[in-house]
Amino acid sequence: MYYRTKKMVILAVMCAMAYVLMLVCKIPVVLFLEYEPKDVIIAMGGFMFGPLSAVIISVIVSFVEMLTISDTAWWGMIMNIISSCSFAGVAALVYKKKHTLAGAAAGLCIGWLFTAGIMMLWNYLFTPIYMGVSRETVAGMLLPFFLPYNLIKGGVNTALTMLLYKPVVTALRKAHLLPEPKASSPKIKPSDGKSNS
Repeated sequence: MYYRTKKMVILAVMCAMAYVLMLVCKIPVVLFLEYEPKDVIIAMGGFMFGPLSAVIISVIVSFVEMLTISDTAWWGMIMNIISSCSFAGVAALVYKKKHTLAGAAAGLCIGWLFTAGIMMLWNYLFTPIYMGVSRETVAGMLLPFFLPYNLIKGGVNTALTMLLYKPVVTALRKAHLLPEPKASSPKIKPSDGKSNS
């Protein structure tokens, strides 16, 4: 119960951090597309607590964004959830199955490429609805604008998550907000019959 309470506190803090970063770190990239690093926080939450936690943070942050500053209503919220879950959820799922540095890197890279691909489809389907433009117009924007944007965004998020995750987890463990990792049993080397004395 105590650990569960700590987990809820950390997830709440991560939701707040992701929202604040989304507010203060918007960087224009191309057309109406902006980069903000909230997916870095969401991915770290997924690494700590699993892919479901990444989905929960994505939904909460996207919903609050829709209520406060978004001008794209439900369509924008759905797009944000799909994008964040595609990156952070997929990365956390891979990391859960392979809990190593290589697993984290592989998960982030898979999430990065998966997001770039899936957002091509969803931009083609949804962008005409909330932008009020023809589907042909959006189709002409997919390769020159949407694909490079999602590749750049995913690459930056991947690099930042790899750089920040370990220091953040270490700090949380020192603050006793996360449990220490279970130590594996030391491997005993067979004796070669030689004495070190």
